[in-house]
Amino acid sequence: MLATGAAASSLTGVDTAARRSGQTVATGQVGAVRTAGAPSPDPAAGDGTGTGTSAPGDATADGRDGDGPPPGPGGDGPADTGRTGRTAAPDAPGPDAAQQLVSRSGDRWSSSYTAQEYAGFQQALAGRYVGTGVSVRRVDGGRIQIAEVQAGSPADRAGLRSGDVLAAIGDTRCTGMPVTEVVAALRGDNVPGSPVTLDVERGARDWTVAVHRATLATEAVTVTRQPDGPTVVKVDAFTKGVGAQVAAAVRDSDHGVLLDLRGNSGGLVSEAVATASAFLDGGLVATYDVHGRQQALYAADGGDTSVPLVVLVDGGTMSAAEMLSGALQDRGRAVVIGSRTFGKGSVQMPTTLPDGSVAELTVGHYRLPDGRTVDGTGIAPDVVVSGGQDPVAASREVFAGLGAPG
Repeated sequence: MLATGAAASSLTGVDTAARRSGQTVATGQVGAVRTAGAPSPDPAAGDGTGTGTSAPGDATADGRDGDGPPPGPGGDGPADTGRTGRTAAPDAPGPDAAQQLVSRSGDRWSSSYTAQEYAGFQQALAGRYVGTGVSVRRVDGGRIQIAEVQAGSPADRAGLRSGDVLAAIGDTRCTGMPVTEVVAALRGDNVPGSPVTLDVERGARDWTVAVHRATLATEAVTVTRQPDGPTVVKVDAFTKGVGAQVAAAVRDSDHGVLLDLRGNSGGLVSEAVATASAFLDGGLVATYDVHGRQQALYAADGGDTSVPLVVLVDGGTMSAAEMLSGALQDRGRAVVIGSRTFGKGSVQMPTTLPDGSVAELTVGHYRLPDGRTVDGTGIAPDVVVSGGQDPVAASREVFAGLGAPG
């Protein structure tokens, strides 16, 4: 399987691109070839990707956003990193081999992972992660605030809630820390059952709570059905099973589908293609090259080609999410609304080194059905929705123009 996307928020901590920027991008999945994670374009850019808020800014999740599925190693073609990643020669360098290889490459999208990080990343791509179950964001003064608490998680059972301030993790003060480092601390060594103490503030009250990390399920797809409006399908990342979940959501969506890809930093290419297949009856989704060799990705036959479709994007939409939105746009299947996407269209391939570490280096780029590339340019929406507008409300006008029943 291939994956694209940011290798950040989920792999045990974050991908190297995100580490360099001090930000976290959300989710992804492994693949032999992938479009790697990306740093946030603006260190102060809003709420982050995992939760699907605007751009891949400072918010991420211990679980679903930062600790959640990693925007880690991904791919732009139908292969699996574990199976097709090239293996370094026996005489390759030692423990720091992956990091040294990436450093020498000078490639902004190349990433290095320890064996443990890569294992955590693969787990996240499969829809699981080890953590406490909180999403966090940086707010005024560099404080770290809990943005969301996953139901049934250790944090939920401990009584934590959205809006609480995370003052410290163990002996480490959180104020001023990059969100990615906070996420890494919350995840620890990716060991279920391992203890962690959290210093929490809520208004004038402050206290310390001890929790044990657990293996939790990621929630990459959220479906909201409206009685007289479109079915809103929010996809945070292309992890395993997302395509099938989207296809199921499309059924009985008589008033149209609003596919929300804001803050989606990528993931498994196969799942992005499966998502495209829910709306297409076969045909080209994208082409990509690996060391100059052209490959093509096709949608499966039998998708719903009649349901009105609007795709919502923003500056945090990147990689496989850009491939999907661009393909639906090029095929005339969807109206894309929102703001210009990130512009990440390169393909990475993993190399496994003798010490178990993994280096991912850029080997090519992908192109959309009309031949254009998104690298450095992104996808321009058909309808621009400004920051002050309600995108769901704006989509209603578009759906009316598409003839969706009111």
